[in-house]
Amino acid sequence: MLYSFYWEKIDAAAADVLAADPDCAMAYWALAVASLANPLGSPPSAKQEAHGWEMVQKAKRLGAKTERERDWIDAIAVVFEDYDTVPFKQRAQAYTDALARLRARWPDDSEAAIQYAFWLQVTADRNDQTYARQLESAKLLEPLFATNPNHPGIAHFLIHAYDFPAIADRGLDAARRYASIAPDSPHALHMPSHIFSRAGQWQESIATNQRSRAAATRDPDVFHAIDYMAYADLQLARDEDVRALVAFVESATPKDQVRQVAYASASVPARYALERHDWAAASKLALHPLPETFDWKQFPEAEAVNAFARGIGAARLGETAAAKSEVARLEALRTRMVEQDKGYWVEQADLQAGAIRAWIARAEKHDDEALALMRETADREDRTEEHIMMPGRVIPAREMLGEMLLELDRPADALAAFETSLRNDPNRFRNLLGAARAAERAGDRAKARTYYTRLLAQVGDADGRSEIAAARAFVQRDARE
Repeated sequence: MLYSFYWEKIDAAAADVLAADPDCAMAYWALAVASLANPLGSPPSAKQEAHGWEMVQKAKRLGAKTERERDWIDAIAVVFEDYDTVPFKQRAQAYTDALARLRARWPDDSEAAIQYAFWLQVTADRNDQTYARQLESAKLLEPLFATNPNHPGIAHFLIHAYDFPAIADRGLDAARRYASIAPDSPHALHMPSHIFSRAGQWQESIATNQRSRAAATRDPDVFHAIDYMAYADLQLARDEDVRALVAFVESATPKDQVRQVAYASASVPARYALERHDWAAASKLALHPLPETFDWKQFPEAEAVNAFARGIGAARLGETAAAKSEVARLEALRTRMVEQDKGYWVEQADLQAGAIRAWIARAEKHDDEALALMRETADREDRTEEHIMMPGRVIPAREMLGEMLLELDRPADALAAFETSLRNDPNRFRNLLGAARAAERAGDRAKARTYYTRLLAQVGDADGRSEIAAARAFVQRDARE
């Protein structure tokens, strides 16, 4: 349960252990570990850390029965000690070091190696595009996976190690195994889609998230799965399926006020409008759940998605005053992110504002400025990696650069932008479409045919978008000629 982040089951399981053996200190160790939740996504809250420290103290009062148990309890204590005065990042590194010592002291304890490998990822810089710590973690986990292919922690943490487009293919084996290892855990059923999304394998992502949603009993699992489903469905042009997901998040009254719920609630409607270039709908997106019932102040990074979508929609319509208002809103949200020590999301807010400013400049006929702003935003975004909260960016800046270049009748440059964006985000519908259109307008019919054919193979018999009909017409016309 710990390895599959099955939080809602762990308290009852630990209670069963303590009912059978009231002196089992390791039951409290497990509850302490569970208090950390998923530190890859975000640090634990002060309430979670206080609870974790209480569990550590209970474990210590009962006393370890073996040296190995003592070492495990001493290790987890490191991350909770001084939780109210020492930043989590510093304590996380101290815990990683403690796990390294635990692994050295107990070299036959594969669990020590697995936990250490995971915390190498927790303490890694996600934007380090050498992926040094993630690959070090995978190097520890791969041999263990070969000898123990049914271990949920190994499969789970290998997926996280490879959760980047550049190396996602290496995680496909773990992704395809994990759901069958822990088939009743909503998180385990969802996790393979991290790899499938990064690798552009949309149907597999949809299927595993459908299973996750069906198994879920908690809002975070439901909403997180829905965001990944919506993103994948949009790449297959299954717009009616996404419309139903939008209706769900806009009418839901979630009990859990957590980031997964906030982010999906903002991103699913934003993706639906922006991926279909419905600028009018994007410019008017409301926040759901309503602020009267949901504390959006906790999650400025999620509300920023709504501001981004509204700003892009307004700018693309030429409504520059409204777009500038959304930039100002993003700046206020950015200030709140700084206050909440959300460094990753601060940069994302800068990127979102940069893209809106670029389209504002384009609407105001300052084309050189627009291109410079969008190119700067795309370059900066390319130096960052997608957060594990994201199945993919709402719209990649490099893709928007391609679209802007096409508008400015620079198809060869647009094609280069779309092809770079495809390397960053494989098999995105609008990247494939943009590359095909750019190649067609640049006079490269062979490349246009290749991209249109790829797009049509991807969407199958979907026909709800005019772009698909145009792609079919090109391919048919090209075949006749």
